[in-house]
Amino acid sequence: MRVSIGSDHAGFRLKGIIASWLQREGHEVEDCGASDEASCDYPDFARRVARSVQSGESERGILVCATGVGMAICANKMKGIRAAACNDLYTARFSRLHNDANVLCLGERVIGPGLALEIVGLWLKTPFEGGRHQRRVELICALEEEARGAGR
Repeated sequence: MRVSIGSDHAGFRLKGIIASWLQREGHEVEDCGASDEASCDYPDFARRVARSVQSGESERGILVCATGVGMAICANKMKGIRAAACNDLYTARFSRLHNDANVLCLGERVIGPGLALEIVGLWLKTPFEGGRHQRRVELICALEEEARGAGR
């Protein structure tokens, strides 16, 4: 699977750990930055990863900041992106099963590397259940279109 990954300064170390793990697991990784721990703006990296997923260049995206929340807020501004801040296994699993999340957001200051890798592994292998959940994802997409039509 091709996965885009990005972080700000607060998620830089965990991003590197995840990227290395993904490569060892046989995934193709697109590193969208940051390139070091110098203070930077997380919306720039959320945009890069979201655009990669949006365009189909990457199948999934992973974003890391201090909590995962800021990255999720930014990524969800992009059409077709369903980003979920997941700092536990249950949330990660159900973000895929029920919401077809295509971007995973993690918090380096919230979880350790071991749990982060468990979350990433589970999130990547969990399929979307479809069925009644497909209708709900379609409703999310309709809200997105409605918001765009309102000049958001």
